[in-house]
Amino acid sequence: MKKTYKIEVDCANCALKMEEAAKKVEGVLEATVSFMTQKMKVEFTEAADEKAVMQSVLKACKKVESDCEIFLD
Repeated sequence: MKKTYKIEVDCANCALKMEEAAKKVEGVLEATVSFMTQKMKVEFTEAADEKAVMQSVLKACKKVESDCEIFLD
């Protein structure tokens, strides 16, 4: 399953850090972060619990870029 999330990130380098952090989270098959569109596209593994995985993605992203935001609505 693929899903797109609205994000808030200050620079392209920060977006790249977020993307790399998201890719390392268990349950994430692929992640792409676009600074220009302020969006994160995430593809989940088949058995993944989307909400739990995205909480982990948010935590991982906050570690590398503390003032970033992922809107999980």
